[in-house]
Amino acid sequence: MDTIFALATAQGRAGVAVVRLSGPSAVSAGGRLCGDVPAQRGLREVRDVDSALLDEALVLRFAEGKSFTGEEVVELHLHGSPAIVKAVLRALAAMPGLRQAEAGEFTRRALENGRLDLAEVEGLADLIDAETESQRKQAVRVFSGALGALADTWRRKLIRAAALLEATIDFADEEVPVDVSPEVLSLLSAVMDEMQREAEGVMIAERLRDGFEVAIIGAPNVGKSTLLNRLAGRDVAITSEIAGTTRDVIEVQMDLGGLPVTVLDTAGLRETEDRIEGLGVAKARERAAQADLRIHLILSGHLLPDALGDDDLVVLAKADLGETERLAVSGKTGAGVDELILAVSKRLNVKVARIGIAMRERHRVAMLDAIAFLADAEMAMRSEEGMTDLIAEDLRSAIRAVDSIVGRVDVEHVLDEIFASFCIGK
Repeated sequence: MDTIFALATAQGRAGVAVVRLSGPSAVSAGGRLCGDVPAQRGLREVRDVDSALLDEALVLRFAEGKSFTGEEVVELHLHGSPAIVKAVLRALAAMPGLRQAEAGEFTRRALENGRLDLAEVEGLADLIDAETESQRKQAVRVFSGALGALADTWRRKLIRAAALLEATIDFADEEVPVDVSPEVLSLLSAVMDEMQREAEGVMIAERLRDGFEVAIIGAPNVGKSTLLNRLAGRDVAITSEIAGTTRDVIEVQMDLGGLPVTVLDTAGLRETEDRIEGLGVAKARERAAQADLRIHLILSGHLLPDALGDDDLVVLAKADLGETERLAVSGKTGAGVDELILAVSKRLNVKVARIGIAMRERHRVAMLDAIAFLADAEMAMRSEEGMTDLIAEDLRSAIRAVDSIVGRVDVEHVLDEIFASFCIGK
């Protein structure tokens, strides 16, 4: 295994920059730079091959099996000057047997050395990308091993069920004192119910990771663009007295109550002979239908939209023009905007409450595969002609599907895609 090195902190000027080395030559390479590497931590002068002083650094040493990667690791905590970092990286690159780490290579080694499972790796990627509090909380749950622990629980139950069935096969010619069917069926039912709940929450979890969409829709000149500008805190959409000013969907990403939200300003909904505006109206209807929540802006006295559902919120526009009997906002003055944000957050938090631990489509597919195998096994067990050896094979297939969640089997094809999202040095 090569010894790799990279800047583990962000590029650019900073208070501290961390250069990480991992592999069998990490300690010897650190010693060549610093004279010697402390047993755990210590201050050392960092010098190049010509003994020129580069910096004074805090040097940390992590023993094999106790580091992030599972290998011997040395970290140099340098002053965060780009010039210092470049000089240290140049000195390391000149040493034989060392090379620059590739994107995500430190984390990949942690996976290969059993320090992380695949679900934890995905949780780490989400944690690095988290921009809101809700994203951080969900990513921490996965990174801390919650999904792996849940998969292990399922695995143990299915192994127990398989063992009971295997016993009936092994002792087919003898009298088995206990009917194992009730316990096996109970185990299968419990695992399928838990997996189904987790699978149903994945789509919402993906929205939490990527951002919910909230569409502002309504008639022309009702104040949609003005409201979007107020929510964004800047002028992102053109506002005008002329009807039909907005013709395309304008998207603004923001943090609403700790949730990642993309707010969509759409073309005013009306019948029009203008071909370009008509295309905008059609696109507005399409995007609004796909959104997680729709804010219907209407003027006082106008009819309510038809067929409202749980994902539709009716709000009176231009609250600055008079008293209203329901939730109303004014993008011009800001009146009612805080109440609108609270109402949107409450609606989206109802969706978030359905999230389990699994966050990715890969997890959902693996769980649905396992459920299908278990459903076949359950049906065969309830049948008078169910063959025990075929039922046991269904259970083994379900266990393999569960193992794929945490990377025990059949995941090589997804590794490159996952680690491509990591930066160099992680």
